[in-house]
Amino acid sequence: MIYTLTLNPSIDYVVHLDKFISGITNRTTGEEYYIGGKGINVSCILAQLGLESTALGFTAGFTGEAIEKGLKEQNIRSDFIRLSEGSSRINIKLKAEEESEINGQGPHISPEEFDMLLSKTDAVSNGDTIVLAGSIPKTVSDDAYERILDRLEGRDVRIIVDATKKLLVNCLKYKPFLIKPNRQELSEIFKREVRTEEETELCAKELQKLGAKNVIVSLGGDGAVLFAEDGNTYRSGVVNEPVLNTVGSGDSMVAGFIAGYEQTSDYGFALKLGTACGNATAFSPGLASREKIFEIFKKL
Repeated sequence: MIYTLTLNPSIDYVVHLDKFISGITNRTTGEEYYIGGKGINVSCILAQLGLESTALGFTAGFTGEAIEKGLKEQNIRSDFIRLSEGSSRINIKLKAEEESEINGQGPHISPEEFDMLLSKTDAVSNGDTIVLAGSIPKTVSDDAYERILDRLEGRDVRIIVDATKKLLVNCLKYKPFLIKPNRQELSEIFKREVRTEEETELCAKELQKLGAKNVIVSLGGDGAVLFAEDGNTYRSGVVNEPVLNTVGSGDSMVAGFIAGYEQTSDYGFALKLGTACGNATAFSPGLASREKIFEIFKKL
């Protein structure tokens, strides 16, 4: 089983305007709602690729009910902790001349409720995969991911961490199967500008020395490169189509890589499928459909 963890899931409210003017009433030209959160996005793309997963995390209030309903409608299993107070957050994605975001804080998570989540991870068994994705809410301690991975210690579990800065680095001692920084995130981790292929490779290999088995570095318009645990380097390009949406593209790449590797144990294929999923979401209003993914896959 593949488990995805989203500590602070959301409903993403996407608002389209011809122009946004501060201080007046603006009228939308279109709007959409999507269930969101990095782990949830991974589960949604896995479902498009025919793989089952279980979404873990916290939900609260009427928005939490909507998130759970949205997953159920996609036949995605969830096993959330229902919080007694507050509501799952609503994130506003404003698309006018420029893209802007307003992200909510989310509900309070008590130490007792976090312990309930830790107990849920006892269901993760040898041979399973767990995806820890996204930031940690302010009401949870900074070592939340480490506590989860400590709980899994001794089990043969494939660990995937999609996080940034110290949160990612602190997880490397658990030898995650996959991490996916971009060049900006590498620059933040190593406190120096990472621009060239040589600098990218040096940083990725340093992360491998610290424990990461496979490192995908997304290069934006230049595609992605995988530094794999077999010692090889794999590259994948991009397809040129108009970008409609940047939210969830990286999560889609993670899901595609998981699916590709689960199906073939081939790093090159996994990277290509991951890249197709990331591109397909970028070219879609929301997360990519199966049809769009394989349309892009054939073009890569």
